[in-house]
Amino acid sequence: MIKEYDVIIVGGGITGACTARDCALRGLKTLLIEREDLCDGASGRNHGLLHSGARYAVNDPEGARECIRENLILKKIASNCVEATGGLFISLPEDGLDWQAKFVTKCREAGIDARILDPEKVKREVPAVNQSIIGAVSVPDASVDPFRLTDANALDAVRHGADILKFCSVEDFVRESGRVVGVRVRNAGGTQEIRGREVVLAAGIWAARLAEKAGVHISMLPSKGSLLVFGHRVADIVINRCRKPSNADIIVPDDAVSVLGTTSDKVPFEDCDDMRVTAAEVEVLLKEGVQLVPSLAHTRIIRAYAGVRPLVSEGGDGRSASRGIVLLDHETRDGVPGLITITGGKLTTARLMAEMTADLVCSKLGVNAKCRTAQLPLTGSETAERKVSKVIDHKLGNKAQEGTLAAVGRHGSESLKMDFKGPGAELVCECEQVTRAEIAYSIKEFGVRNLQDLRRHTRIGMGTCQGSHCVRRAAEILAEELGCPDRAGEFLNDYLQERWKGMTPVLWGETLREAEFMRNRYGRKDYEI
Repeated sequence: MIKEYDVIIVGGGITGACTARDCALRGLKTLLIEREDLCDGASGRNHGLLHSGARYAVNDPEGARECIRENLILKKIASNCVEATGGLFISLPEDGLDWQAKFVTKCREAGIDARILDPEKVKREVPAVNQSIIGAVSVPDASVDPFRLTDANALDAVRHGADILKFCSVEDFVRESGRVVGVRVRNAGGTQEIRGREVVLAAGIWAARLAEKAGVHISMLPSKGSLLVFGHRVADIVINRCRKPSNADIIVPDDAVSVLGTTSDKVPFEDCDDMRVTAAEVEVLLKEGVQLVPSLAHTRIIRAYAGVRPLVSEGGDGRSASRGIVLLDHETRDGVPGLITITGGKLTTARLMAEMTADLVCSKLGVNAKCRTAQLPLTGSETAERKVSKVIDHKLGNKAQEGTLAAVGRHGSESLKMDFKGPGAELVCECEQVTRAEIAYSIKEFGVRNLQDLRRHTRIGMGTCQGSHCVRRAAEILAEELGCPDRAGEFLNDYLQERWKGMTPVLWGETLREAEFMRNRYGRKDYEI
């Protein structure tokens, strides 16, 4: 029997998850399809900045206004996903202060609270910053966990009636009389046909390839962005370079580590499924990054990674292409009814992108339902963290552990569904304070199937040791919880090989020593270099 939906959304990144939530809240029968795990693509490969819009104020005022509006909304509805770090834009002697003056004016015109600060005071309060700064401006930037934000939207979508089909790839579209009426998908069980009155492509750069299957061409420019992760927080505030956007001009505090980004280079489509950072890109990032925070020159780099921005462009490079939101109604644009593409934009504007898409879907289906995503808190953010902490502490008496409170920080009120008593209290990952209870919860709620999936949903292995001390135990617990204890070695090996990809471009100094320690700890048989 063929199952039918009002809307099928293809792509389980932040845009797809937000769109699924919005559609479900409007009462639409909704299906989200993702070929891998949630947040496996570009949504999980960025610097985790919740833009204030300041970065775009000079060159893209509309984008800046969108960002500051969404920044304020997300701080309210996704409190357990956001850390309100604040942001600085600093000027160095070679930058001068002309750009700063223009920058502040444009920020204020866009509704962004940009305040000029005394550089001497900033040097004292943020000792990591380059001490040669001649100017500084504060903006309401923040840090956001993209994995957590995607999970929260997906959970909320499901709890309002949506279905999610992961590890399932779209092979083709089902068409009748020229109209897209569904998709043909493949998963471990074979192929099947799923019907939908509207199909939305929210698959980032991969939407271009999918659209071709429906006879639609989207001029997309794959723009690669490479980033570096440092072993601790060098500052508790986002630090930006106050100049025309360029390479390595931002560093973001991300839980226990710091993320430096980013580059922007055009890459071929065939490379998009296996993005790897080159030695040359690492050199560029470091050369520019130390201008923001000089201590980066001797701070341990724990890994490098890269993502692909889904920019719609007729050519040029990634810096010149627009970062704006692109919503394509293929019925009016290409004569292919039943198909919509949403792409471009930013992590910060994903909720807005979803609202625009759901508005279009509803208009086509004749549904009169307004968007409520800007008002309703996301799953996990309904209860204040302090209140949740008290509830958990009450459940455990005086034995509440740090891992329990860390789970509250990551999952908010969802942590009430975790059983921290007995075996659940076991602390598996010390860097990120992940307990067995959180692992069990993630398996149940997100269908975790390997350690890479578990990492996305719990941050296990993402801390300063990169899994050196916890990954074997995590593999054993995962295998036990999944009922396949004989697969622990397989989980371990696959995880180590994937981590190795991110360490390869930065193998020197402390990172090289750590790699050797990890190889010796787990054995050459498990960890092939």
